[in-house]
Amino acid sequence: MSLTQEQKQQIVSDYQIHETDTGSADLQVAVLTERINRLSNHLKANKKDYSSQRGLMKMIGQRKRLLGYINKQDQGRYKALITRLSIRG
Repeated sequence: MSLTQEQKQQIVSDYQIHETDTGSADLQVAVLTERINRLSNHLKANKKDYSSQRGLMKMIGQRKRLLGYINKQDQGRYKALITRLSIRG
């Protein structure tokens, strides 16, 4: 369910804006998306894991807030990010 250090480092290297970037909104959205996808797969097999469902809802809300922030700052960057992550239908 959780990301290993190597997997997280791979996501960081793929989505970082500059060389020392470790916490930009784009990067946070990418990490949250990976965690959401993993947790969704877990919940398909474990339908009654309600505490994980709550955690999933919190992560989705956090990602939604971050995407809203990115959208306000730069719509082109927002559209590129959701296309790259293949989210939002």
